[in-house]
Amino acid sequence: MRGIWKWIGLAGAAGVVAGGVLVARDQRRREAYTPDEIRARLHQRRAEATAAAKN
Repeated sequence: MRGIWKWIGLAGAAGVVAGGVLVARDQRRREAYTPDEIRARLHQRRAEATAAAKN
């Protein structure tokens, strides 16, 4: 019975580590944009949404 709990604990730890890696990767991707690039993308998305709403 001890062996089962050991593996469950290891699997949980691996899941936490994998989640941390995904969060760190996403954060690096977000920080790669300059404020001007973010603003331009937001304006582009707004224009696309407005155009889609008119159709």
